[in-house]
Amino acid sequence: MKFRHSDLLRCPMDQQALREDGGRLCCDNGHSFDIARQGYVNLLGARDKRSRDPGDSKAMVSARRDFLDGGHYLPVAQTLAEMVAPLLHDEAVIADAGCGEGYYLQQLREQMASTRAATPTMIGFDISKWAVQAATQRLDATWLVASNRNIPLAPGSVDCLLSLFGFPVFGAFNTVLKPGGTLLCVTAGPRHLIELREILYPSVKHSESTFLKQALDAGFLQGESSTLEFVTAPLRQRAINQLLAMTPHLFRASHEGKVRAASLDRFPVTVQVLFQQLRTRIT
Repeated sequence: MKFRHSDLLRCPMDQQALREDGGRLCCDNGHSFDIARQGYVNLLGARDKRSRDPGDSKAMVSARRDFLDGGHYLPVAQTLAEMVAPLLHDEAVIADAGCGEGYYLQQLREQMASTRAATPTMIGFDISKWAVQAATQRLDATWLVASNRNIPLAPGSVDCLLSLFGFPVFGAFNTVLKPGGTLLCVTAGPRHLIELREILYPSVKHSESTFLKQALDAGFLQGESSTLEFVTAPLRQRAINQLLAMTPHLFRASHEGKVRAASLDRFPVTVQVLFQQLRTRIT
């Protein structure tokens, strides 16, 4: 079966175009990358790895998949779709940088499919091979193991780029977006999971986000912004443990804090996320 949209891909070693050759993607300089049986390609260059198994572990991916499939963050996905759908024509290319196990692209596809005869080209990439393997089970799209710092996509090939709760690299994002293209960043607000954080830590710190300044310094133009805030239904102990496992608090919190959190049951939490649209310059 032909690998989807290989014409948009670039070699992570030398940025040359990739072509499909049997079960591999190859460039003219002889670099080749196997197409995994699950239907993704690992285009993570050796210099982009900071460990033998970078990104989220298999256990973290499983926890996030189960938590999101429980519908606890469905309003986030619905708001994302409402913002993104009007920006995309049927031939558009949308990419999710740090796609995780593909939940948000899946939700976007399903919500757009109900109102359109055709849906845009969807590409997801993540530095975690476990996340990408899980994503291939969600929907038929172009899935890549790749880094935000070295995105293996052709310059100026993407109409809309998503960065949800990730680590944006604005210079690389600017390169792959088309002139006038849209970057939608979704970040945690200061009250996000505040109830859980108050249990995990002796005191809760409120640090100012610098991502908008970084984006503007990289040449992006500021667009519309909005805030979504809601309180989840009371979370059972299993869901709380899944939530903890899919956030940086798993590594930041003390052992004592995590023990306190692990004993919670029927515990609602505040979800507060910020949506910021940015655009690349047309000239």
